Amino acid sequence: MSVEDVLKEARRAVDEVIPTSVRITDIEFEGSTVVIYTKDLKEFTGDSEVVKKLAEFLKRRVSIRPDPSLLDDIEEAEEKIREIVPDDAEITDMYFKEDTGEVTIEAKAPGVAIGKKGNILNKIKRETGWAPDVVRAPPIPSKTVKDIRSYLRAVRGERKTFLQALGRKINRDKRKGETFARITALGGYREVGRSAHLLHTRDSKILVDCGVDVSSPDNGTPYLNAPEIIPPDTIDAIVLTHAHLDHCGIIPALFKYGYDGPVYCTAPTRDMAALLQLDFIKVAVGDGRDPPYKSSNIREAVKHTIALEYGETTDIAPDIRLTLHNAGHILGSAVAHMHIGDGDYNVVFTGDIKYDKTWLFNQAVNKFPRAETVVMEATYGGYHDIQPSRLDAVEQLKDILIQHLDRAKGKVLVPVFAVGRSQEVMVVIEEAMRKGDIPEVPIYLDGMIWEATAIHTAYPEFLNNKLKRKIFKEDENPFLSPVFNRVDSMDMRREICDSAEPAIVLATAGMMNGGPVLEYFKSWAGDTESGIIFVGYQGAGTIGNRIQKGYDHITLVEGGSPIDINVKLRVHTCEGFSGHSDRIQLLHYISGMKPSPDRVLVSHGEEGKCTNLASTIYKKYGMESRTPWNLETIRLY
Repeated sequence: MSVEDVLKEARRAVDEVIPTSVRITDIEFEGSTVVIYTKDLKEFTGDSEVVKKLAEFLKRRVSIRPDPSLLDDIEEAEEKIREIVPDDAEITDMYFKEDTGEVTIEAKAPGVAIGKKGNILNKIKRETGWAPDVVRAPPIPSKTVKDIRSYLRAVRGERKTFLQALGRKINRDKRKGETFARITALGGYREVGRSAHLLHTRDSKILVDCGVDVSSPDNGTPYLNAPEIIPPDTIDAIVLTHAHLDHCGIIPALFKYGYDGPVYCTAPTRDMAALLQLDFIKVAVGDGRDPPYKSSNIREAVKHTIALEYGETTDIAPDIRLTLHNAGHILGSAVAHMHIGDGDYNVVFTGDIKYDKTWLFNQAVNKFPRAETVVMEATYGGYHDIQPSRLDAVEQLKDILIQHLDRAKGKVLVPVFAVGRSQEVMVVIEEAMRKGDIPEVPIYLDGMIWEATAIHTAYPEFLNNKLKRKIFKEDENPFLSPVFNRVDSMDMRREICDSAEPAIVLATAGMMNGGPVLEYFKSWAGDTESGIIFVGYQGAGTIGNRIQKGYDHITLVEGGSPIDINVKLRVHTCEGFSGHSDRIQLLHYISGMKPSPDRVLVSHGEEGKCTNLASTIYKKYGMESRTPWNLETIRLY
């Protein structure tokens, strides 16, 4: 059925379902959604069955929106709202949702912004046409979130044009002939880094993740010269599971070379990815390398991103529907479930998963309507990859900190990824220090940790309920504890490095392949009283990996010249903080999956770990399991 046919059906459905007294002003496609504009929005809001009937009739998502003539211009509406709402409410931000006619107002005192019996909200609605929703302002303001919202507002016209064109592309006629689906391994198979999978059907091409190998000196990229994805504009959609660079790091380069389609992910993944991609450019320039893309390409990726909630299903191609589910790995991380054709086949891409409840997130989802093939990670899938429990990890961390801070009066350096590990370690250390379990010393946060933490507080709905409650109580919010100190200058960093006082420093990058962590390491490497604690995965060949293995001599490059460093500080690895599932959790994820899959493809792990996990899945559960090579294609049906 062509787009025109669908719109005709929509008009016929409107005539049959909606009373003639309701004024419909326009019907069009935006993305996968049939959008119906009306001057009588109350008629719809008062009867939820109307939208349901329309969706069932059209077999598509339906959105009812107010006719633009009913709403004040966004800039004008914002000015009026700031005049109406008392200053005591302390508005920190507001963002407009043109698809629903709603405006979200962030305020430090939401009750003041709402007014007595909602009188202020009613006045906003009367004078602007926008339906206000007041929420408590995030306790830590995020520059990234604010900048992205401002940018999306500035390009809303371009974005609407893009969504309308996308709607026609998604609803194009399907080809005739034999149906099929296959997966091509474009990166991250039998290795960790540069993850990229291509799901190819008769009617569409979907790229799942597109990252860089941060452990590679030249930041290896996926096989983007493979004939299946040349040119890039033949790709229908990109699905991003989460924001780590080994999954998102090369996506802006696709826009540089001609891709102009959508990127589907959660809202925090969109924001985190932009933050890390901008830092990737900065690090490359600092190392004297040409980055693979510019900041303008990152902005294009943001403009083309369609943010989805967990559990929300949407068409992303003529024959593929996507649903994202919680992956438990980092903020906004998702397991991508894809339904192909009219019930022909279902594929699950786990991305990186944590099948265990953590201090930040609920455990990864493994229940789906159908799932014939699962593409899963194997970072810790090897025979001996058994992590201690979260409680044991906390005790180990406290013991190490006491050794250095109390007995030796030394310093402790913790290399962390800005997203995920740093926030978990912050929560654990803050609680231990508050309870008196470890000495009270300054904790310094260096790199992107503070901004990444701010993004966490902007999206509390993606955190577990316990932490969500704490974040909105200033006396309980662990991230606002006075023990944390943000390092915001090179002078401050130098003072910390030169100080003789005990301290804890959490610094990026997590694998020590760049970033401020190297400055602390250079300063403290020769101090036998100090220590370094690894709490996350260290890729083969990285500086962190070499230190973790016990190398007593490390060569760094500074200003183009090699620097030899003798390593005398004590090296510790604290397992149990990883955002990845260990071997037992991975096996439980598969064995507990409902329904049980027919096939498992293993990726995102060193070769031995991938093959070992695949072999065990076959032996224990009788499922077909494979460890493909990069550039190998597996036909699903």
